[in-house]
Amino acid sequence: MEPTIFTRIINGQIPCHKVYEDEQTFVFMDIYPIQPGMVLVIPKQEIANIEDLPEEIYMSLMATTRKLLVALRKTFPHKFKIAVQVEGLDVQHVHVKLFPIDNPQQFHALAPTTEPNHDELKNMAEKIRSNL
Repeated sequence: MEPTIFTRIINGQIPCHKVYEDEQTFVFMDIYPIQPGMVLVIPKQEIANIEDLPEEIYMSLMATTRKLLVALRKTFPHKFKIAVQVEGLDVQHVHVKLFPIDNPQQFHALAPTTEPNHDELKNMAEKIRSNL
């Protein structure tokens, strides 16, 4: 079985705008964000379903998620909420999506209409990292 795109990102085979990394988790900017500032928090171990994560990895994923929630709140103090979605649908690798929103309508993904702006993503990653 081929590694997922996320595993290839972790392994450095695909470039990303990394925000954070520790022994068990990896965080990077989503290039097609639901809202600006969206990050993906993933376990380094490639597992499709969150309920299948070993307890230690699950706890590490949640601790990193909380750390990034706090950093995003500091980065976007004017936003009403930091939204959280846990999934593994398009990519069969558990991932937690975190993104700032002001209302429920902003919680839903829109089809991307432009190519990613890598300069903006790089700058955003640096801002979030500075708030960790």
